[in-house]
Formats: sequence, structure tokens, C-alpha cells
Amino acid sequence: MILVVAAALTDAAERVLVQQRPGGASHAGLWEFPGGKIENTESPQSALIRELREELGVAVDPDDLEPFAFSVAPRGEPQILLLLFLCRRWSNRPEAIHATAIKWVATQDLPALAMPPADIPLAIRLCQLGTRPVT
Repeated sequence: MILVVAAALTDAAERVLVQQRPGGASHAGLWEFPGGKIENTESPQSALIRELREELGVAVDPDDLEPFAFSVAPRGEPQILLLLFLCRRWSNRPEAIHATAIKWVATQDLPALAMPPADIPLAIRLCQLGTRPVT
């Protein structure tokens, strides 16, 4: 089982940042939530903070990561458990460092994107629930 962590960086307009997987990678050209594998010595939050710094050049405080949902890659895919966190605050402007491109997408438009299998149920969940804080 491969443990993977990802973030739904969200803005005030309830848009979510997604990145396009580069050529040569599995699922090349598909849109995904930024993140990556959790190393043996890392917590999910510390892995996500590292991945967001490496992939987007942003700095995130662990207190700004809110657990949201998880998914499991369907049969036929490598066994992946994907943990998604919401993140509403970060420092620095996101850049496509390890991706072909990044873009902001309205939550209701997420399910229409071509995404890797483990990201699809998370996109649907975000579309259903939105990204506003629970009050």
C-alpha cells in the first residue's frame, strides 16, 4: 500500500488549485491535486508541507491543513491510499515547478476534469460539499 497525501488549495471564490501531470509520468497530462508520497519518517501533514514546497513553491503551516476525505485507487491500479486535506492559507504564489501547468477550477467543475482514478472521488466530494469552513 502506497500512502499519498494531497491538498485542495482553495481561494475565497471556492476555486481549487490543480496541477497537470508532466509527460513521462504515470497518468501524464491528467489533472490532480498537488501532493505526493508519504516517506517512512513523515506524518501526512509534514509530507504534504514538503510536497507543496517542492511542487508549488508555497509554504504551509500544519495548522492550516484540514483533513477532508480519502480515496483508494480502483482495482488494476497500484494500491494507493490518497488522503486529501483542505488548505485555505499559504505563503508565496503557487508555481508549476514539477507540473506541466497549474490552474484554478471552480469546485463544481472539478468532476469534468480528466484526473487519475484516485483523484476522481475526491473531486466529486469537493463538488458535493464545497470548501467553505464548517461553522
